Amino acid sequence: MMTAKLLNVGFGNMVAVARVIAIVDPGSAPMKRLKDEAKQAGKLVDATNGRRTRSIIVTDSDHVVLSAIQTETIAQRFEADALSDRPGRGSRTE
Repeated sequence: MMTAKLLNVGFGNMVAVARVIAIVDPGSAPMKRLKDEAKQAGKLVDATNGRRTRSIIVTDSDHVVLSAIQTETIAQRFEADALSDRPGRGSRTE
């Protein structure tokens, strides 16, 4: 049985690593538009726990996940997970 790798996006919320297409900063007008369009389509997931949105995660199912964690921090977590999948590396446990 294969287990899905999960990416911690803050406050106990997780996103499947294999589904992530992009991790972007929410400040630009196109990202604000993307967020609004996802909300209208019912594909917006707010994982900020009421805090300010600091990153937007786009998935292959066109879902948009809002996170209160900095874009760089989530990218580092994503990268660390990718490195742990390389052959010859020990598996990472949390």
